[in-house]
Amino acid sequence: MSLTEKREHRQHAEDKHEASRSSFERDYSRLIHSPTFRRLQGKSQVFGAGTGDYYRTRLTHSLEVAQIARQAAKNLVFQYPEITLSRADSPGLVLDPEVVECASIAHDFGHPPFGHKGEEVLADILEKLIEERTRKELRGKKENADKKREKHNEMRYRYEHFEGNAHNFRLMMFLEKRENLDGLNLSDAVLLGINKYPFSGLENKKGMYRNEWNYISGIRKEWQIPERKTTLEAQLMDLCDDIAYSAHDLEDGIKAGKIEVHEHFMHDEGTHRLILEKIQTLEDRVWQGVDREAISMKVSAVLDDYLQAWNSKWPVCDRDFSRTRREVKAYWVNHFVSNLGVIDDGNWKKITFVKDGAENDDMLRTVSVLKSFAWVTMIRDLRVQRLQKRSEWIIRRLWDAFVDPKTATSIIPSDWIHRFERDQKQETPVWTWERMVIDYIAGMTDMFAEKIYNELYGLKVGSIYDID
Repeated sequence: MSLTEKREHRQHAEDKHEASRSSFERDYSRLIHSPTFRRLQGKSQVFGAGTGDYYRTRLTHSLEVAQIARQAAKNLVFQYPEITLSRADSPGLVLDPEVVECASIAHDFGHPPFGHKGEEVLADILEKLIEERTRKELRGKKENADKKREKHNEMRYRYEHFEGNAHNFRLMMFLEKRENLDGLNLSDAVLLGINKYPFSGLENKKGMYRNEWNYISGIRKEWQIPERKTTLEAQLMDLCDDIAYSAHDLEDGIKAGKIEVHEHFMHDEGTHRLILEKIQTLEDRVWQGVDREAISMKVSAVLDDYLQAWNSKWPVCDRDFSRTRREVKAYWVNHFVSNLGVIDDGNWKKITFVKDGAENDDMLRTVSVLKSFAWVTMIRDLRVQRLQKRSEWIIRRLWDAFVDPKTATSIIPSDWIHRFERDQKQETPVWTWERMVIDYIAGMTDMFAEKIYNELYGLKVGSIYDID
């Protein structure tokens, strides 16, 4: 099988072939026409979806990442011809701008309502379910530590976990519908381009769910991708997501008045300390072995650079606050993208920031500081924290309403019940009832979750003829 055939291969053979469109063009169409893509407009990026007509949602963020990634891919292919289809040694060492764009469009499909807070709450719900079911199974039995661990692992295998990136694949490969197939039946290149955590969720909580990992792990083996390595397209998508986050979320923060670009704010000791503390919680290779004083110096240097970029753009933009904000955002995106390159990574290759032919860890740390700056100035904001508290309450109460199948069957949409019943007839079902409920809640937009919560618990309800 040629590199092209491997990359364009799909899980399910298709009878129809559209000569007018390439394989990856069809993938792009399936992604942007999917209900999951449309729902991103109702899911939070930083501020709650619907809080203003300026701020980014998951939809606009995904489109911006896709644009940055496609252009970056074009630049890299021009600079490094060895990563083109005609010269690459492996299907995973090809960089195709169309595939990167598709991967970027879909990279946040799996985010639940209310952003990272929603992800955290759903993960905690399943963790507590596993603990509860383990205790129930062991009640009245005298078991040693090994037996208890074995039972706990059995429950984890049964109920798995929740993670946004893993849920991407649950949506694309199972929940979405296409003719008589479950999932969008995307090409292998696009699927692996989205897969930035290439391992099982039983091995690592950031990993994939069993059903989808069974297929993805087989393709990785077929492509001979080394363990823990990802395709060049997945690497670029992930980097461009970080670039967008570090530049765009700061722009939203400045627009909202949460970030003030002047010396007093940028040199504020409290903000500096929060950024430092955030960085020290990160499990990021580029900070390993870097002591607190060195991190502090890097934080100061990056904030000074940001202020300097602002001050240099301010007069050029005729001291127009809005123009300056946008130009500074564009400056940082261009700065990062122009420093991307390809280096050898053992028996694989790596897309990263490159200086003098080696990985530029200092620039990776710059991105990390800007992301942490956005996090501490906005996520810790009073009103954002209140929204997150309310979000947690909503998700937990929805879980309480749906977790008992005896009482919930009549309040969950019939198509979900039909899918569940059909799945249970399979030789190896994908779902337990509890996993189906998690997937149902995870697919909601912020507004839809609030609507269902109000219908179940609140005083304010819409018409009974509203369509779920």
